[in-house]
Amino acid sequence: MIPPLVIALLAAALPLFGAGAKHIANYDIDVTLTSDHKLRGTETLTWWNDSPDTVATLQFHLYLNAFKNSRSTFFRESGGQLRSDKAEGDHWGWIDVTSMKIRQGADLTRKIVFIQPDDANLDDQTVIEVPLPEPVKPGGTIQLDIAFHAQLPKVYARTGWHGTFHLVGQWYPKLGVWETAGMRGRAQPGWNCHQFHANSEFYSNFGRYKVRLTVPAEMVVGATGELRDKQSGGGAAKTATYTFYQEDVTDFAWTAQPNFVRLERMFEAARETEPKEIAEIAKLHGISEREAGLSDVRMILLLQPEHQRQAERHFKALAAAIKWFGLWYGRYPYKTITVVDPPYGGGGAGGMEYPTFITAGTRYSLPEDVNLILEEVVVHEFGHQFWKELVATNEFEEPPLDEGFNSYSTSRIMDKVYGKTALPVSVLGFNAWSLLGLPKVGRDSLNRAVSFSDLRLDSLIRPAWLYYDSTSYGINSYPRTHVTLRTLEGLLGAKTFARAMRAYHQKWRFGHPCARDFQAVVNEVSGKDMNWFFDQFFHGARLLDYAVGEVAVTEQLTPFGFFDQGADKKLVTRKDAAAQDEKAEKDKKLKQWEGVVKIRRLEDAIVPVEIEIRFEDGHIERKYWDGSYRWVRYNFLRPARIVSVEIDPNRKLQLDLSYANNSWQERYNSGLSTHWTGQALFWAQNILLWLSAI
Repeated sequence: MIPPLVIALLAAALPLFGAGAKHIANYDIDVTLTSDHKLRGTETLTWWNDSPDTVATLQFHLYLNAFKNSRSTFFRESGGQLRSDKAEGDHWGWIDVTSMKIRQGADLTRKIVFIQPDDANLDDQTVIEVPLPEPVKPGGTIQLDIAFHAQLPKVYARTGWHGTFHLVGQWYPKLGVWETAGMRGRAQPGWNCHQFHANSEFYSNFGRYKVRLTVPAEMVVGATGELRDKQSGGGAAKTATYTFYQEDVTDFAWTAQPNFVRLERMFEAARETEPKEIAEIAKLHGISEREAGLSDVRMILLLQPEHQRQAERHFKALAAAIKWFGLWYGRYPYKTITVVDPPYGGGGAGGMEYPTFITAGTRYSLPEDVNLILEEVVVHEFGHQFWKELVATNEFEEPPLDEGFNSYSTSRIMDKVYGKTALPVSVLGFNAWSLLGLPKVGRDSLNRAVSFSDLRLDSLIRPAWLYYDSTSYGINSYPRTHVTLRTLEGLLGAKTFARAMRAYHQKWRFGHPCARDFQAVVNEVSGKDMNWFFDQFFHGARLLDYAVGEVAVTEQLTPFGFFDQGADKKLVTRKDAAAQDEKAEKDKKLKQWEGVVKIRRLEDAIVPVEIEIRFEDGHIERKYWDGSYRWVRYNFLRPARIVSVEIDPNRKLQLDLSYANNSWQERYNSGLSTHWTGQALFWAQNILLWLSAI
């Protein structure tokens, strides 16, 4: 039975589903791509001040200036590198605002100044501020006409060109987010408009985008939203203008390349989902089957010619993502999704997400039975439509709410659709793990292996540029969040956690929540105060490690000496005691064993845990320890020996640093097990890192 509070929470969120987003920042853009990879554009921005504040300035992101020179904050922090891709040569990128005017009003161009809200780097030009002659009052709007021109960099970090390929992201003057007091825990109202950092991504208001892209006529184009019109240009220039439109999104990105192979498939909801699946989702969440159902989606694939044989793999993975993200969290609300396959040499544009538009990456034509890297990238990048584009958290300040939530969801889908082997890499048709003599390692185990390094350096939730280094950013934002959510799922139970995740998504769809908002939803849906968990593992950096400290099993021999019997004393001689013990040896029912089990908490995190003690006669004792003190002792007197002790037998606590010390078995060489388990995870981790770099 679903608690009434859960039904009420979901019901309160349902109007958001059909209502869409508040259109705070709306863009009407005309841009031309030239043969030398330059952009010339005009932009009409209409901004609605839906806050109770009077706003006297505007702040904009000029992301392309991150690629302007080696003095930008992005370049200083990254060294001109993102993942395995590096900046080479002198192919820089930049953007200039050549004009900014209030519609039928003042010219603001000369009032524009560069600001650095995050650091003291006066050379960074990725944020501008402009004072207004008259502030925008609560509920008021302002409309600006902006002209800009830009140079795309050679791609190595999400945006740019390679040969004739163009991936155009973070390319136009983009308004920051005005946050009023109380929004996402903010103390004072103000602009949230961070500089472009090496590790952070993006945060924007929802709005409407109408964008006209003029490109050389031979280009094949894909973009955010629906294609509304295509016109051929006149004259000798031989251009084409594409008009795209999309509502309820936070950004716009596009691509152009002459030799893209453009393919389409329809995700037909009635064919891809079974009535039983819809009914199960509806029952779980207390909603109607109509509400649990999905919508049809046009799947567009822009593929490199040499990768055409992998088209069906892209479509299969994309359909699986649309289905399961939709069933679990709510239907995908847009009519299209475009997947871009960058060319060899343009991999810096791969593995990235924008509204209704994602990039994957297929550098090697490996079949599905050899690896699932292609599929995992497609599922993961589509997942950002839910964790970032629809639930638009601030990736600058709380990156795990996007990347980590999506990593958790991606792993669940990959396990469900493709099986629970994390790296199904085979050699000549044989499983690579078997060839190496290693046990199969699932995604949970790999995430745990990668997570448990440098954990004391940072809390999970932290501004992206303030983690100790890029490794700490990566571990916390991806695998450690996955492991933390799996632990929360184990503590709450799979059904309750599933309800909490959907309730959170529905409540904050087209909104801007923070970690505390997720925490509040979990508490409401579960009916429990889980603040202790969030304080330790989201906002703190505590480590969890339980261990079997000691197990002692002693045969109970017959005591000898004088024993009181009322007013008298009875002597039990040594001979009498030995005879009784000999009798018990022949009749096992008479024998008694004393068992002492000590469980230790090795680290500083405190989590309730289950301990399972098994006896030789098949009897099982289960103890529940709150973990508050450093150790606990359990004593047993039974006619059977203890044969095994297991901490957290159902592996609910994925955050436990070492499973190797969680168990004890009679006549069992735990040291050997620890050695080989450690070796397996070591090699699994290194293979994963190697594959992610190619």
